[in-house]
Amino acid sequence: MRGALAISALAVAAACAPQEGAEVGRAAANPSYQGVETRLLDGDLVNFRVRMAGASGPEDVTKYAECAAAQYALIRGYGFARHVRTTTAEEGGIWRADAVYTISPALPDGLRTIDAEVTVADCGQRGIPTV
Repeated sequence: MRGALAISALAVAAACAPQEGAEVGRAAANPSYQGVETRLLDGDLVNFRVRMAGASGPEDVTKYAECAAAQYALIRGYGFARHVRTTTAEEGGIWRADAVYTISPALPDGLRTIDAEVTVADCGQRGIPTV
């Protein structure tokens, strides 16, 4: 019985290990960031439209918009942003996000706030352009 358990555990471990030549995770996506369009809607309310190819899903293009919002806040002399809404769509391998953020000099109310400096640094480490 003990031998059968050892073989089963070994088989499970082998099945979970990446196979040679298999693409795993983000490296398989090979993202291509295709630009940011920024529109000031009203005072501190800003719209970001981003495009990218090679995204592994809507999370990638959403993160790209967040990176753009964080950099925009810093450019305007603000330290924070708050996510209002994001819509995403994919067509022909091109992902688009249409995101709205508020920017502010102080930490805004709400659960979906970002510290612009921290976010821009994180985006740089991940290789995601900010503007």
